[in-house]
Amino acid sequence: MRYLELVQLAVSRLAAARLRAVLTMLGIIIGVGSIVALVAVAQGATSGITNRIQSLGTNLLTVQPGSTTSGFVRQGAGSATTLTLGDAEAIASLVDVAAVAPQVSTQAVVVAGDKNTTTSVVGTTADYLAVRTYEIWQGSFLTDVANQESLRVAVLGSTTADDLGLGEDAIGTDILVGGIPFRVVGILQSKGSSGIGSQDDQVIVPISTAQRNFVAGTKVRSIAVSVSSADGIELTKARLTSLLRERHGTDGTNDDFNISDQAQLLDTFSSVTGLLTLLLAGIASISLVVGGIGIMNIMLVSVRERTREIGIRKAIGARGSDILLQFLIEALVLSLLGGLIGIIAGVAASAVIAAIAGWGFSFSPLTVVVAVGFSLVVGVVFGVWPARQAARLDPITALRYE
Repeated sequence: MRYLELVQLAVSRLAAARLRAVLTMLGIIIGVGSIVALVAVAQGATSGITNRIQSLGTNLLTVQPGSTTSGFVRQGAGSATTLTLGDAEAIASLVDVAAVAPQVSTQAVVVAGDKNTTTSVVGTTADYLAVRTYEIWQGSFLTDVANQESLRVAVLGSTTADDLGLGEDAIGTDILVGGIPFRVVGILQSKGSSGIGSQDDQVIVPISTAQRNFVAGTKVRSIAVSVSSADGIELTKARLTSLLRERHGTDGTNDDFNISDQAQLLDTFSSVTGLLTLLLAGIASISLVVGGIGIMNIMLVSVRERTREIGIRKAIGARGSDILLQFLIEALVLSLLGGLIGIIAGVAASAVIAAIAGWGFSFSPLTVVVAVGFSLVVGVVFGVWPARQAARLDPITALRYE
């Protein structure tokens, strides 16, 4: 009951000076709100990008050109042009490989009626749909026959179709891709991606057609490989490496290709975002320290203002520990109220940012626990000194204080 009475007394004291209490809590509110908002935003961004990486394909391995050396100078990654359709066919014969989709790509202006857009033109095979886990919204996808005959048919991403004003009645209509007529045979279901490199903003054509009309040569830019199960990724990656070394005549020291998988991308991104989250939370916690200094300053002023009250309480039997506990609880109530308001503000801010950015709202209860605990620690650390000052006052001197 004693502690409850002290809490009620602290609340009544703060209510008597509302403006000062609010200004004192402001640093705690900003600090806790910043921590909650920044951590939630970082988690939301991580979740959004993780989902985007996973949406690239199921159990995906990506083979890309490596680098070459010219005049004793090593060129950049991707400068080698040694991947071929033959490599893709050989990879498809490996155990545990479910599907293989070689790719070439370029940029081109696409025109439909009086509308146009500049987008990526991807040349690939029928397996692209399964490897990249797309679904068809309207029409159908590319076929093996379309590749064998180099037919001028195209499948549109949902964003590209929208930009061109094409909907359910688009199947069978003609468009111009780089000035060359193509017939629309399908529109993909949206994956919800946007911005540069959007998976929904592309025109997909048979790879043989792309090589004939848009991309010089017979080389491919990359080969996407879907593995039958997640457990077989590492073994398939080793088999794939061995196969390409044999076909390209390399020995591991001069490989002209790179093989990456989703796990590597996710691990790299998770480590970067983890460090970034800690950095942002550390910067935001500086506001908590500033808020704690504000609490200490106001509590010292409060001790001076209530010197006579302290003297009276000691004269009628209050111990030094009672006075210390009273002022310490006042500091804790200040920091706790500021922390709770900061949590509400932080959650609201992170929800608004997530809605604007387009990624899912992510909220961790652990963040709230840490934020509340941190604010209470601030209250204790910065409230002890003023409380000790009050507890050490001599009652006779305090009673004479005007």
